[in-house]
Amino acid sequence: MFSTRREFLAGSASSLALAASGRSAQAASRGKTDAPGRLLFTSQGKTGIVNTDGSGLRYFDFKVPKQATWQPSLTFSDGHRIVFLSMEPRRDGPGRPFSQYYSQTPTHIWIHDLKSGSLEEICTKNRLAPFETPSLLVGDDRILVQVVRDMVGQVYSMRLDGSDAREFTRVNEGMPYGFNLSPDRMRVAFHLGGGEGYQVWTSDLEGKQRIRIAAKPGHLYFGPSWSPDGRSIAFVDCQPGEEPGHDWADLCVAHADGSGYRAVTTGKQMWFYATYGDPKTRGGGSNLLGWTRNGEILFPRRFAGSEVAWRYQAARPDVDHFNRDYHPELAHGGTEICLLNPVTGHAVGVSKTSRPFWDFRPTQSRDGRFIAFCRAATGHAPELWVMNSDGSNPRLITRGVDDRGVEYPRWLT
Repeated sequence: MFSTRREFLAGSASSLALAASGRSAQAASRGKTDAPGRLLFTSQGKTGIVNTDGSGLRYFDFKVPKQATWQPSLTFSDGHRIVFLSMEPRRDGPGRPFSQYYSQTPTHIWIHDLKSGSLEEICTKNRLAPFETPSLLVGDDRILVQVVRDMVGQVYSMRLDGSDAREFTRVNEGMPYGFNLSPDRMRVAFHLGGGEGYQVWTSDLEGKQRIRIAAKPGHLYFGPSWSPDGRSIAFVDCQPGEEPGHDWADLCVAHADGSGYRAVTTGKQMWFYATYGDPKTRGGGSNLLGWTRNGEILFPRRFAGSEVAWRYQAARPDVDHFNRDYHPELAHGGTEICLLNPVTGHAVGVSKTSRPFWDFRPTQSRDGRFIAFCRAATGHAPELWVMNSDGSNPRLITRGVDDRGVEYPRWLT
């Protein structure tokens, strides 16, 4: 059961970003291409697509009635079919806790073909609940879907039409999130949990033959991601007792067989729960780590002593999935996109600027040449930026719909 905002910290978006990062690492091994890359992103409930050089910017408009927001999630191996998630308008009035209303809002899962322009709703047969979100494609004919009933989440494996649904996780295991497919496409990494802790597991494609990677009281192990060679799994370690708002965390790695657990950063170096904007453009969500093509870990690193403008309010009920007050006068510092060698622990900041910004959501292109990320000044909405993977040639791509911000960039090609 997700009793607080933290239980739905990742939501759909972080799981989907993890799945996308896993596919990018796999596709990178196929070699470089001279064709310009394309990025998907979200802005004000809409999905945009743009080329690496900033050309070709457009927003999808599917003109489907009663859908309030759209976001891209998964990409098929053919590279042109995309799974989208849409949500209908919120089902209650203001004032109710997030955990009570969110899963009552109906969702819909679609496949959009970039080549033909078609849009087809999927997962409609034998539907299990009004609230269902895509978690991972485990082949071109089966999908893992998060199903929430009575504020309890469970993942099922099903055919694309929704038939032949099989339990992947069990109903009493806690909220399952952060699904990531191994490079050989034979195993799945994910995290399970509730309250103040999460555990990292791997399993086969049916949710069986499980291996526990990390579990410890008082630790929120989050967002596992396979290394490009499939031998290691990296994940976030947040300690809610010290970080009730989940602002800061560290990074850990372990061998895929469950051995060799170790922390690779200390001192809460990672910006975990990103917050940005002013009261009119505010937003937030979990940051995830990722792997580069050459086996480094990519994450947003905190400058020493930095503090965010949006301060978490632990003592009051969460009615908006945010539960923070805006104090720009208390904010200082920022973050940078960092490359970390998981063996030596050596880290290099690559998003250099003349003054601090809040850089976050980094993701490397499939050919390893570019890193896309979000950049926000304190009190401002985030922008989409792209730089070369060594940090050179950073350039602004877009500020989003009406300059109101860009979130969750992911590489399509």
